[in-house]
Amino acid sequence: MSVNLRFLLPLLALSTTAYAQSGPVKVEVKQTDGRYELLRGGQPYFIKGAGGGQFPERVKAYGGNSIRTWSTEGADVTLAEANKNGLTVMLGLDVARERHGFDYNNPQAVAEQLQKVRAEVLKYKDNPAVLFWGIGNELNLEYTNPKVWDAVQQIAQMIHEVDPNHPTSTVLAGLNQKEVDLIKAKCPAVDILSINTYAGLAAIPQQVRTTGWTGPYVVAEWGPTGHWESPVTPWKASVEETSSQKAAVYQSRYEASVAKDKTQCLGTYVFLWGQKQERTPTWYGIFTEDGKESEVVDVMQYLWSGQWPENRAPHLAGFRLNGQQATDSVYLQPGKRYPAIVSVTDPDKDRLTYRWELLPESTDLKSGGDQESRPAPIAGLIPANAKAKIKLKAPDKEGAYRLFIYTYDGHDNVATANIPFYVKGK
Repeated sequence: MSVNLRFLLPLLALSTTAYAQSGPVKVEVKQTDGRYELLRGGQPYFIKGAGGGQFPERVKAYGGNSIRTWSTEGADVTLAEANKNGLTVMLGLDVARERHGFDYNNPQAVAEQLQKVRAEVLKYKDNPAVLFWGIGNELNLEYTNPKVWDAVQQIAQMIHEVDPNHPTSTVLAGLNQKEVDLIKAKCPAVDILSINTYAGLAAIPQQVRTTGWTGPYVVAEWGPTGHWESPVTPWKASVEETSSQKAAVYQSRYEASVAKDKTQCLGTYVFLWGQKQERTPTWYGIFTEDGKESEVVDVMQYLWSGQWPENRAPHLAGFRLNGQQATDSVYLQPGKRYPAIVSVTDPDKDRLTYRWELLPESTDLKSGGDQESRPAPIAGLIPANAKAKIKLKAPDKEGAYRLFIYTYDGHDNVATANIPFYVKGK
């Protein structure tokens, strides 16, 4: 996936502990007795990372130590905020994708791209926050031309020539034998294999070994069950997990994978430390659009620091529309009223408030995390000042919709869920 950093760059000037060093910090991969380890400034450095540049102060406060970007767009601000917060950055280098029309059979275009990336590396290589370079993101997604890996090798070689202080990596969508074989054969200058995975996180340590990757790896994106991995309604709407279901799978998959691989895994970057529209406004962001924290953020604080936060997010136990769950393929008739009820508890007994929203099903659907537009909410069909139970008036127009619920605890925490439904006349 990718993220447009214009929407994720932190805006606050933060006054926390900054790196004292003004020049580059040496980062290297060491292998000892068959175990790989990342060393930063000579000290072991296991990545407890967040994908996205938003809320760097919260990454630090909750026990994280690194953030990931997908390009150098906004990198001056991102690196400055990382330095202020004592964080490092997996700095992305945007390499063109075949699915966006780039032709890796065009030597001039490939050479021009190499020079563009070289300029980016030269600009940022001496910043103390840089941890390692991410050469491209999901270049294997919807591609046919293996020459892309020749271009990745050229970029990795160039980086080693101009920057002796930081390792190189390239980021795959998932992990399969074909790409591992190609990268092993064509990209010896790539030091670390980075992998984006979602429902398959727990299987990654075994997949790494099965495919024959014997070097170090980083999980560069991991998170909820992806929309392509989820149940689908008859009208092709993917069913999203609730924030509480996500919290459970984030914890279980992390503990089953990263925590158990002590030999090749150098750490991970959780997705998404921020918010974005992708299928829905809540699917991948572990914060809401107004910066409220879901139960997943509690889980990340526990996984990073070993401590749960003092005030926990609300827990959503159930959500039904006309007595049906999101996986039940809910059909409603135009203009009729239907009951919707959400069951939420708060671990701290905080007073809960509720916000309901009705959206048409998104039609601006992209692949690979490309930027999507948010559907405009539909007004007038949800009662004002709604609580945990409402009567929804179904839209008059036939089509696909989603009903969203946001439940707040008054301490900047939130529980979220949505139910896709289809309005169809008799």
